[in-house]
Amino acid sequence: MKFSPSLDSAILIKRYKRFLADITLPDGAIHTAHCANTGAMKGCAEPNDTVWYSTSDNPKRKYPFSWELTHTAANDFICINTMRANQLVEEALNNGEINELNGFTSLQREVKYGSENSRIDMLLKYDDKPDTYVEVKSVTLLEDGKGYFPDAVTIRGQKHLRELIEMVECGYRAVLIFAVLHTGINNVQAAKHVDPKYAQLLIEAMDKGVEVLAYKADISVTEIVLLHPIAVITD
Repeated sequence: MKFSPSLDSAILIKRYKRFLADITLPDGAIHTAHCANTGAMKGCAEPNDTVWYSTSDNPKRKYPFSWELTHTAANDFICINTMRANQLVEEALNNGEINELNGFTSLQREVKYGSENSRIDMLLKYDDKPDTYVEVKSVTLLEDGKGYFPDAVTIRGQKHLRELIEMVECGYRAVLIFAVLHTGINNVQAAKHVDPKYAQLLIEAMDKGVEVLAYKADISVTEIVLLHPIAVITD
């Protein structure tokens, strides 16, 4: 996925109210950017980090700038716009980069499913295999050299795991993809110190046949590409 138009850089002042961030542009002007991330963003939003933002030409938007990337003091790039995760996974699927899911004949987005009234990120259909329900999660939490999900308690994420288990029990295939959008992360595990219920449900889901994959992105200020399978660690 190439950024078009290209991104511009600024210095982060602070993130606040979850969806807003104040940034300083190179000319010294201070602006407020939209932050499309509901998580805690631990380690992704340190004051004085360099951030990269896109600009919308929609005149109805109150905040035309959207925070896309953080470039940390440790020289890691992080995509903090969680909306990009689904786009990157879909692009990787269409390019045949996720080997475990190749061969599908159609891809549908946001299909209603499950007894808890969810919408699956992607439904893949095959000629000779069961329908495959694909849920995508963006991973950006790095602690002590390890990647974790989630970075905050996620009731919604817990629900999605229950729904994926239900799909397996109904005879379908269910896949959870961790889209790793932090260049410093090389493996992923459930953050049981953050959300023990999610960690418990993830193990239960895997035991019941939900497949869990992790793919890491190459990230630059011009392009993000989801390419590299990495390990999912379980205790």
